[in-house]
Amino acid sequence: MYGIHKPTIKQKILILFAEIIYLIIAYYLLFIAYEKSAMSIGLFIALIITALRLTAMMFIWLPRGISWQEAIMNSVAFGIYYLGFPILMVISNQEPNLTLLIIGWVLFFVGSMLNTVSELLRKPFKDNPANKGKLYTGGLFKYAIHINYLGDCLWVLGLALISNNVYSLLIPLGIFLVFVFSYIPKSDDYLQNKYGEQFTAYKKKTKKLIPFIW
Repeated sequence: MYGIHKPTIKQKILILFAEIIYLIIAYYLLFIAYEKSAMSIGLFIALIITALRLTAMMFIWLPRGISWQEAIMNSVAFGIYYLGFPILMVISNQEPNLTLLIIGWVLFFVGSMLNTVSELLRKPFKDNPANKGKLYTGGLFKYAIHINYLGDCLWVLGLALISNNVYSLLIPLGIFLVFVFSYIPKSDDYLQNKYGEQFTAYKKKTKKLIPFIW
C-alpha cells in the first residue's frame, strides 16, 4: 500500500462502483427491511456523508495512483462500513439511547474532519516541488504521526454508536487493531526507508496515533 503507483482510473472506478452497490443495499436494509425510520435516516445520512467525503478525497482533493490490492482492500472495508452497520442496526433489539446517539454523531464529525483536514493541510506541501525528499511534519501531523488514522478510528466508532448495536463496536475495534499491528508498522517502515534521519527525529518527539498518549 505504500510507495508510488502510476495514477490509474480503473481501480478507483472499482471502489466507486462498490460504494454505489453497497449504498443501494444499505438503503434497502434501512428503509424497507427496518421499521425505525428516524434512526434509519440518521445512519443513512452518515453513510452518504462518508461516501461523498471519501469519493472527493479519492478523485478531487487527493487524486493519486493506487494499486489493485489497495482498491480491493478499500472496497472490502467500505463493504464492512456500508453494510455491516445497517445490518447490525436492523438486527438490534436495543432501545435507542439519545446520549450515545449524540456522542456517535460528535465522534463521526470529529473523526471525519480530522482525517480529511489533516490530509488537505499536507497536500500543498506535497505538491510543492521544492519539498521533494522532505518529510511533512506540520499541520495536524505535528500532534501524531498517523493522525489521519486516528480520524478513521473515530468516525468509524461514531458510526458504530449511531447504529445502536453493542456488537457494532467490534468493527472500530477491528479497524484500530489493524492500524496498530499492520498499517502503522508498515507505514513506519516505509517512512523510515524513504526519509531516514528525518523520520528518526520526527518519531522521537511525536506520538504515533493518539496525541499526548501514544
